Amino acid sequence: MAFFILGELHEEPKRFNQINMPRHSRKRGKQVKKRGISKEQVCIATAIDRQGNLIMELSCKGRITSKELEKLYDGYISNESILCTDSHKSYIQFANDLSLEHKRIKRGKHKEGLYHIQHINSLHSNLKKWMNRFNDVAIKYINNYIKWFKWLQIFDTDKEIIKAKNFIVQSNVVYSYTKVKDLKNRESMYV
Repeated sequence: MAFFILGELHEEPKRFNQINMPRHSRKRGKQVKKRGISKEQVCIATAIDRQGNLIMELSCKGRITSKELEKLYDGYISNESILCTDSHKSYIQFANDLSLEHKRIKRGKHKEGLYHIQHINSLHSNLKKWMNRFNDVAIKYINNYIKWFKWLQIFDTDKEIIKAKNFIVQSNVVYSYTKVKDLKNRESMYV
């Protein structure tokens, strides 16, 4: 899971630019009020398998729970899969609920025999580097950036001309009724 900072929270809602925002945005350069993983950060849950299939979703604020993991990965993980994770305790309950074989990599380690979490750690590192280029993405738009990054990861090995062709084809295949006005006025997910 990758975590990104949420803006500062305020006690009473105020109106900004005709949108009801219950908090001020966090100013760049300011320190976060709480250290470590807290409700001031949003969690992006990620999963990758050996074939390169990728799941990346904005899941919650703060630490993720086993119920949120079940809701997120429902239908993606087969019963005979082996779940390889770090030592976070919510994965234990998640693996027990789905009756999956669970390989936990101990804290401070990256590998245990055949099983490792280096691919997912690399994915998190690449996501954080990529997101840092945009200087504090608003939580309202973070899903769009996640989908963009996921698309770049899927077609990472293709040549540039093939990437351009895939982009044009995929952008014209599905017709969408979404208007720019709808994107600007949409509700923020995790405020």
